[in-house]
Parts: sequence; structure tokens; C-alpha cells
Amino acid sequence: MAKYPSKPLLLALLCAFAAARINSLDQNGICKSLEETEGYTCQDHQVTTEDGYILGLQRIPSGKSNNNSTAQKLPVLLQHGLTMDGGAWLLNPPDQALAFILADKGFDVWLANARGTKASRGHNSLSTYDPAYWEWTWDQLAVYDLPAFFNYVNNQTGQKVHYVGHSLGTLSVLAALSQQKLSNTLRSAALLSPVAYLNQITTLLIQSFARTYAANGLYATGLRDFPPVGQALGTVLQFLCSMPGVDCSDILVAITIILNNVKLFLLKASQTCPNCCLTPTSSNLVFQQHILQPTSTKNMVHLSQMIRRGTITMFDYIFPVINLQRYNQLTPPVYNMASIPKDVPLFFGYGGRDALSDVNDVKALLNDLKDHDKDKLVEQYIEEYAHMDFIMAGNANQKVYDPLLTFFGQN
Repeated sequence: MAKYPSKPLLLALLCAFAAARINSLDQNGICKSLEETEGYTCQDHQVTTEDGYILGLQRIPSGKSNNNSTAQKLPVLLQHGLTMDGGAWLLNPPDQALAFILADKGFDVWLANARGTKASRGHNSLSTYDPAYWEWTWDQLAVYDLPAFFNYVNNQTGQKVHYVGHSLGTLSVLAALSQQKLSNTLRSAALLSPVAYLNQITTLLIQSFARTYAANGLYATGLRDFPPVGQALGTVLQFLCSMPGVDCSDILVAITIILNNVKLFLLKASQTCPNCCLTPTSSNLVFQQHILQPTSTKNMVHLSQMIRRGTITMFDYIFPVINLQRYNQLTPPVYNMASIPKDVPLFFGYGGRDALSDVNDVKALLNDLKDHDKDKLVEQYIEEYAHMDFIMAGNANQKVYDPLLTFFGQN
């Protein structure tokens, strides 16, 4: 029988990691800490969205042995998941990390960083200390951030863009495509641990977080960026761990959607849908500097709405009069996945042990796409994989990335 850390120890560790999040914002950037140290050329770029956010974008124009010319190379844009940054694609050794593999295979690789993360904290008029800076959800990632990234890469390269998203990075592109965005700049989209429907999440802690309106409570107290730090985080976790049926010995897998697998040794303390194949890289200091990246509390409220309702809609302001002001209708508009253009090449990679991108939720999404052109939709199901395996498993280069490269080659 495995010994689990005590609840107070877990809470103390998570509070410490949350504090480390703030410290990590001052560390070396992604280029210096993760790419140049491996011998790759790296460029820092900035993109400004229509609503004024200044986003960081890293470029790996070539692999170690490739020609530095990017003229004939196809660009690939990689978008990370919740509470991580572009470094998520670089944490494994070069022969196991997707960004490095793509660069070595002759692609022009671009790493996107969502607003609020350490590489994307600028704004034309707001600072991160202004509550208004955090007034966004993944709606705005789909409407503003992704089009800005795509347009910038397209303008820089003159090429349509291959896209790879993980977790929340899949939801934003699906939402954008359902609204007929990106069609002029997208070549194909690969969705790893795809997130759209969320009501089948099997982790009790995440379910409790959503069903107890914990994010709403944080927002009501004035906490605008998430995760909360220090005592606020401890209070939230103590409350959630007191809920009936919630076993906080599985806290790391349960809180993946919040902290994205903070430490491998804590992850292994869990018996609930653990990732199968993560490497020891995830225990090093560099890993810690690229987790716990901030998102907005409002974003967590939005995701919680989806978990409770089983729907894919824009943010619900609850009061019909406010929805009417925002959307010109009493309820938030629905993202209709069936309206995604049927000829867009899509690659789905999902796992049988994923407690966040649950198989049944993925199947519901695929059912929405049942009329998609059959030769434009590829499924890659891996029974033993959980949420983080798709970007950090030591064997993902054979299991996931080889089929992904074949998919790119066909599009």
C-alpha cells in the first residue's frame, strides 16, 4: 500500500508551489532557459491582440542540423494548456520534446504563450495589478489571441500554419474554427488531450471545485488571477478536501486542471488515473519555473460552468439582462462544433486514462463531427495515456509524434 503525504503537507506544498509561481515570473525566459541551453537557435517575438494584450511568442527557426533558412519550411504553432506556458513543449530531452522534434524534422516552430503567463503579461494600457487586466476567459483566447498568433506567423512566413494544441489549447482552436475563424491561415490542427465537453471529468476534487462554485467565490472576494497563492489557496483546498467523497490523497491528479501535474513524485502518490510515462525531467527546477502560470479566475468560473452543465457556450453572466447587453440574447451563445468546416484536417490524440479529457467527452465531441470529411479526420487513441502523457511522456515520440508527423505530411 502506497503512503500518501498528509493533507496538511499536501496543502503546504501546493501553497509553496503557488508562491514559487510568482518568483518564477522573474526567471530567464523560455529561449534562455529551455532552448538555447539545448543548442537551438531561438527568437523572441511579441504579438499585440485587438483588445490590447501583448503576447510572447518564441520561434525555433531550425533544428540542430538543419539549414537556417526558413523560406521553404512549413510553420507549426504550438499552444499549451491551462496554467502552463510555451515551455510545456520543451521540458523533455530534444529527442522526446515535440518542439525540438519538429525543428529537427525541418519545421519552423513557434511557441505561443497565453495572456497572463510570464511571457505574455503586457498590455497597451493595463498592468497585471489592474483587475480589468484579468477580465477574460478562453472566449477571448479564441477570439483575440489565436487569430493574432496565426496572423503574425502567417505574415512572417508567408505560409499557412500547422497547429498543435494541448488541453485548453484545443478548446480555443475548436471554438475559433466553429465561428469560421482562422480558415485563411490554418493548414491543419492537431488536438492532444482535447477539451470541449467537460461534464464527464472523473476527478472528484475538480467536480467539487466546479459544483461548489469555488471559482465564483474567489472572484467575489476580488481574486482575479488564478491559482490563488498562500493562505487563499490553502483555504480553498481545505474546503474542497472536506467535501464528501473527495479523497485528497489523489490531490495531484485531481488538481491537474489547476496546476498541471506540479511534481512527479506527488503525482505518483496518486492512484487515480496517473500519467503512465512521464520522465524524471518533470521534477527539475526548470519544470517548476514553467508550471503554475497564471490564468484568470473568470476563466476558471467559465470552465466550471461547462463542467456543471455539459455545454460549450460563451461565458454566462447569469443575469439575462447582462447577457443581453453582451450577446444581444438572454443566454450565452453556443459554440456549435458541427459548424467547423468539414474540410479542415483534424488530428485527435486522446487517452483511456485521462481524467480531464474523458473518453466519453471526446466521443461526444467526435459525434458532433460525424459529418466531417472522413479523410480529413484522424484519431489516435492510446489506452494507457493520461492527460500529460501527450506532451511529456518519454515514449510520446513514437506513440504520438510519429503519427502526427505523418498527418502533417499529408496536409
